[in-house]
Amino acid sequence: MKCPHCGHEMPEGYLICDLCGEEIQIVPDFEPEIENSITETLSTLVSLQEEPDGEADRAKETETEQEVQTFVTGSKKSGRGVQIVLAFAILLVVGLISYALYTYHIQTAEYQISRAQSFAESGNYEQAIACLETAYADYPEEAGILFLEADYYYLQGMDANALSALMRITDKDRMPAYSEDNVEEAYGKIITIYANREEFGQINELLRSCDNERIVSMFQSYLAMEPEFSYVEGSYAEVIPLKLSSNTAGTIYYTMDGSKPDKNSQIYTAPLFLETGEYTVSAFFVNDYGIESDIVTKTYVINLSVPNAPEVELYSGEYAEATMIAVEAAEGCKIFYTTDESEPTADSVPYTGPIPMPLGTTLFKFVNISGEGIASEVTTRTYTLRLRGAIPTDKAVTNLVNCLVETGYLKDATGHNVRQTGVLSYQFSSVLRVSGSDYYTINEYYDDGTGILSRTDKVFLVQVYTGEAAQLGYDDYGNFVANMI
Repeated sequence: MKCPHCGHEMPEGYLICDLCGEEIQIVPDFEPEIENSITETLSTLVSLQEEPDGEADRAKETETEQEVQTFVTGSKKSGRGVQIVLAFAILLVVGLISYALYTYHIQTAEYQISRAQSFAESGNYEQAIACLETAYADYPEEAGILFLEADYYYLQGMDANALSALMRITDKDRMPAYSEDNVEEAYGKIITIYANREEFGQINELLRSCDNERIVSMFQSYLAMEPEFSYVEGSYAEVIPLKLSSNTAGTIYYTMDGSKPDKNSQIYTAPLFLETGEYTVSAFFVNDYGIESDIVTKTYVINLSVPNAPEVELYSGEYAEATMIAVEAAEGCKIFYTTDESEPTADSVPYTGPIPMPLGTTLFKFVNISGEGIASEVTTRTYTLRLRGAIPTDKAVTNLVNCLVETGYLKDATGHNVRQTGVLSYQFSSVLRVSGSDYYTINEYYDDGTGILSRTDKVFLVQVYTGEAAQLGYDDYGNFVANMI
């Protein structure tokens, strides 16, 4: 290409002449196609007008052709300016779009989080948190921003700030509301921070103010709820086994006289049986982290009638022959008794029928216990049974064993027999009057070699004066009979 000013041959692509220094301005030629298109368009517009008449019409036609020619010529000259303006407009639009896209990009949560992570990796947590706050201002619904911010605070030892960030997620009044999974995760992180600081009281308060049962259940080991009572307070016409329970592992302390319980009070381990009277039960719970619940107090009034004491037909005294001790129970009650001088309870020996009076002196204590568990007063009797001229009880046992050997029931006096591999033994039990005669009753026991004695269903008799052996039986009317061996 030659310079239009000095004619110097210029390398391809140069816009300034290296000889004369003049700037080369390239003006593109006006495209013939554009010129022809414009000419045709204007000619068409002219042809749509009415046909001209006379000299005036021909003058107008000539004038129109001149105007078209002028337009085409002018268009060639203005083509360069139009293209420059168009290029500038395109550049401006592209710039505006690029700026808008850039502005949108730097305001996205992903961009700010990415910047925050970059700052955090270099240890600049302050700038990282600033990026997260910027993101949170535009995207408050993104819980991940707050979780990351709490982590950065926590890594700096700024627990209070970390808790503040997490509590934005758990705040049920704050909008927008976060998902249940996010809320559960936030509670977990908050509780972890408090637990590491051993601020278990803060955890207890946090959970007590939480209305999400699932979250409370997940962390209930930190919670100290008031003890629950198995019976509502009020009046009852029966003995009630009052149970106290807690929401998790720990200790329940209680009092039953209306006084305020503390850690020196009774520890609840088993149901409290409330009988006749008025009880004011107060209790509180302490969990394994030492958190104490509030004190709960309930009052119970038990209105029960105490049953009459058992009626024993046989008076205390000394007896010279076998005698049965019969006792009459009050209506709706059961009789229990002891012979070891202890007080009878529902765990003592139950009375099921007349009792053979034991040899020697024996103290009996009888009590009626109602179906509601109310105990009567105790009836006491002392009996002394002496059988003058009777053989000793140990001799009676020996007589029985010898008789059983003679009849072949036993192989030897040590209790071996042909029916079992173990051994049989015999023990004196009581004195029983059978068909007008007094007999010692002797129970049979079996030892299978383990040293444990099991009582068999056989009861033997030995006449207290003659030593004759027999086996206890019953007649058709259920009366005792002595079946001689």
